[in-house]
Amino acid sequence: MQRKVFQLLVDNQAGVLSRISGLFSRRGYNIESITAGTTSNPKYTRITIVANGDEAILDQIEKQVGKLIDVRKVWELEPESSVYRELILIKIRATDDQRQAIVSVTDIFRAKIIDVDIDSMIIELTGNQSKIDAFLNLLKGYEILEIARTGIAGLTRGSENITILE
Repeated sequence: MQRKVFQLLVDNQAGVLSRISGLFSRRGYNIESITAGTTSNPKYTRITIVANGDEAILDQIEKQVGKLIDVRKVWELEPESSVYRELILIKIRATDDQRQAIVSVTDIFRAKIIDVDIDSMIIELTGNQSKIDAFLNLLKGYEILEIARTGIAGLTRGSENITILE
């Protein structure tokens, strides 16, 4: 099984995300993560999809998504020429004795404590998947109450491959 990160520029229309996810569902393709947001031009939305499968399935995904009517452009974000980031929010049980140790781990990863309550803390961390996974691994000794993880957002490096739609 391979994993690819696809970037799509689509018309900012109601139902576009539903049609894209429906294509994956109908064909039995798996979406590992999907993120979407308006671009600098509000007429378009940038969608980042992480999918896995063999080479033939991943090539088919790219071709099928590219045929959808609202999709303007599809390309793969190659790991060596792109930047990927993910956001995670973690609510962790934190007693008075545990708080300082949690703060120390948070500081090492340059994460932020964004909420503190009597018996819990919420930590925000942004980074690549391996950084987030390493952070979660260090928190295994604590009780994690909730996790919200965004999935990958990414852009290609440099200014040569910028797509501007008019």
